[in-house]
Amino acid sequence: MSKSQDRTGHLKSLGKGGQTEYRMDSPGTDILEAFPNNYPGRPYIVSISFPEYTSLCPMTGQPDFGTIVMEYIPNEKVVESKSFKLYMFAYRNHKSFMETLTNTMLDDFVEVLDPLWCRVKGIFAPRGATDLHVFAEHFKKDSPQYEDVREIVSEWKREARKHEA
Repeated sequence: MSKSQDRTGHLKSLGKGGQTEYRMDSPGTDILEAFPNNYPGRPYIVSISFPEYTSLCPMTGQPDFGTIVMEYIPNEKVVESKSFKLYMFAYRNHKSFMETLTNTMLDDFVEVLDPLWCRVKGIFAPRGATDLHVFAEHFKKDSPQYEDVREIVSEWKREARKHEA
């Protein structure tokens, strides 16, 4: 346990020394790591983005580029950011459509974190003069905090320029 009460002893990707392993074609929930949320009774939003996302088109094999943004309200667990980065790297040589990728990511984050709310935004670079943005969202509807979470999320979505300091 760190001085800040964060329980980190189980984490494998961060701070253990040695060579970092990169999987470039096989994303999966086994890459994602989480640590206990020290504030499970307080709904707060975490926004984490990966602006160097790449994967491959399943038909042409050509690369797709974009930014993936994951926004969520933690329940009992918080994603460890280096494992998030390694998870995103694992898509580099993976072949799938952008809609499938975004929804798969949401499913994986929900499986690992069981958040009160989670949204994955796939903001893909134009191909053939066409922009494609895919947003996938999940609410934990059986949570006693469900109504509070919906209100917080609604406010969050209305905020302009929410990712600037």
